[in-house]
Amino acid sequence: MIKQALLGEFLHEAENTRKLLKAIPDSALEWKPSEKNWTTAQLASHIAEVYNWYEDTFSKDVFDMGTYHYDKGDISKSDNIVGKFEENFAKAHEVLNNWDDSTAMNEWRMEMDGNVIFPPMPKIQVVRGFLFNHLYHHRGELVVYLRSTGNKVPGLYGPTADDNSF
Repeated sequence: MIKQALLGEFLHEAENTRKLLKAIPDSALEWKPSEKNWTTAQLASHIAEVYNWYEDTFSKDVFDMGTYHYDKGDISKSDNIVGKFEENFAKAHEVLNNWDDSTAMNEWRMEMDGNVIFPPMPKIQVVRGFLFNHLYHHRGELVVYLRSTGNKVPGLYGPTADDNSF
């Protein structure tokens, strides 16, 4: 039951992520709002990467960032970032489909070199906070990046100011 609810949200929100990533023109990839922020390409790549975390989140009780390695690929083209998203999404979808949700209350934590960096909590809380909500947060940032570079924003939960029906 829990898995089916998560799967429905996952599929709906992955489509929104796909629309948002496809809206990024190559001309906006190097833009960033300040020296402290990521470029658009780095932010978009991070959004795609979140889907790569599903395996370690769903199948393990400890996610060791000290041993985690990720090849983001060539992020100099939007199509490459979308391609990486599609690759990671397919793997994440398979992981979620095959998840035994009887482990939803198992304690999970994130560590790096033996130090706890994400405190122990039930796996279901991690899925909602670390995977889902974390992703939505970064998508919101990406919407601001698109607006700030004069680009159109696709409707994620209904029409946007770019929709002609307004």
